[in-house]
Amino acid sequence: MSHQHPENDPQYIGLNVNPGIEKPDAVNADSVKRFLKNGKRKILSPDDYLKGILKGNITILSQAVTLVESNKPEHQKVAQEIIIKCLPHAGKSVRLGITGVPGAGKSTFIESLGKHITGKDGKLAVLAIDPSSERSKGSILGDKTRMEELSSDPNAYIRPSPAAGSLGGVARKTREIIILCEAAGFDTIFIETVGVGQSETVVHSMVDFFLLIQIAGAGDELQGIKRGIMEMADAIVINKADGDNFEKAQLAAAQFRSALHLFPPTGSGWSPPVLTCSALENTGVAEIWDTVNEYVALTIKNGYFKNRRHDQARYWMYETINETLRNNFYYNPQIRSRLPIYEQLALTDGMSSFVAAHELLDIYFKSFGNK
Repeated sequence: MSHQHPENDPQYIGLNVNPGIEKPDAVNADSVKRFLKNGKRKILSPDDYLKGILKGNITILSQAVTLVESNKPEHQKVAQEIIIKCLPHAGKSVRLGITGVPGAGKSTFIESLGKHITGKDGKLAVLAIDPSSERSKGSILGDKTRMEELSSDPNAYIRPSPAAGSLGGVARKTREIIILCEAAGFDTIFIETVGVGQSETVVHSMVDFFLLIQIAGAGDELQGIKRGIMEMADAIVINKADGDNFEKAQLAAAQFRSALHLFPPTGSGWSPPVLTCSALENTGVAEIWDTVNEYVALTIKNGYFKNRRHDQARYWMYETINETLRNNFYYNPQIRSRLPIYEQLALTDGMSSFVAAHELLDIYFKSFGNK
């Protein structure tokens, strides 16, 4: 029923307010019923996922990636079925690992190189390895907003890092996501290291070409660069070689070339070059992509490319076994209840660490006999 407004009283000459209506419900009941009836997302089978992925359907690909990232057993079961179905359609991409010091301009570089690839009718997926994502929320989401052109490119797919708790967990899931992206027709995969420390080693274990991005003018160029990362690099790029920084970049490149001469020859038969570029001005970027293609052609010809892929597959098989066993041990109910007790015994010298570990393992193995 409508209400009369006091403003329509004769004392308020010249005012006339039309009657209102009853305030409607905050939620339209009929709309809710229709949503509940029709709005439920159709539950896809692994075959449905496969069909969508093979057609390059980004929505279905993203849903499959979410299943891979999930820790729920029922999601993992479906995810593994999808991966198995996608495997025959995977493996045809070039996998490129990209790492660099903070401030090296990785995001700008990835966008510049990415646009160069998609401009040549390539399809690019950008993934990230970020073991710190649970604590710091990582930077790939920020990268996605900075890479505005690439993120809106129909031939590019940017996926934030899976928020798994351990580096091994993040890496295993990223490797599985690579398979899905390859099945969806992406012929180039960028794996970006967002975290620091061991993440470079993990990325190296799942890519064909490892690119180290550096900048000049930050003091002694070779200080703070781990020898291990230098040895892993298939090419070093000095970014921001523009303006007043151009000559400094050339000098830094010469220093890195001298340092690389001290390293033993690589098993691939490839001599890692040191290149300069300006991702901001798009100079030197095409040459970097040509270098990647030269490396791929050489290593396919001499058999190193295929052997390396085999070594990586073997490595990740054992890593997955180790991770699964470790998780199974720590999630075992009998272990979870006793772990704090044994930990306290080890801390108070009531029992040595080794005896505590062996007793816990005995409890774990005996728990299978009780089933």
